[in-house]
Amino acid sequence: MKRLSQKPLSVVILCLSLLMCVGSLTFLGACVHEDGSVGTCHWAAVACSALGGLCALYSLLALLIINKDLSAGLTLAVIPTSILSALLPGHLMPLCLMSSMRCQSLMKPSMVLLGFAIAILAAVQAYLLLTVRKGSR
Repeated sequence: MKRLSQKPLSVVILCLSLLMCVGSLTFLGACVHEDGSVGTCHWAAVACSALGGLCALYSLLALLIINKDLSAGLTLAVIPTSILSALLPGHLMPLCLMSSMRCQSLMKPSMVLLGFAIAILAAVQAYLLLTVRKGSR
């Protein structure tokens, strides 16, 4: 329980990363075509899910590791991964052309919001870990 009180933002980052991982394939996911085909937006959702899973893995390891240097390093690794997941749909991978499609109206804004929220929280958590470590010496 002591680890959780020292790293409260890691739990929030873990929950948001899991939301990105699961949500991009389910309720925040790509367009559903009537004929069963998949478009490029489907592959953008799969890539966002993989990056969300990687952020979740990093934050889980940062939560479980006792060494604050390793924990700060893993938390710092979350930042570029989450920024990449925010920029992926619509910027690095194309989505459907119509702005009324589900991928443009739901998936893209939610991935941008989740990605940058995770990046900001990870930066704050890494700063707290590094300053607490230096202040305790």
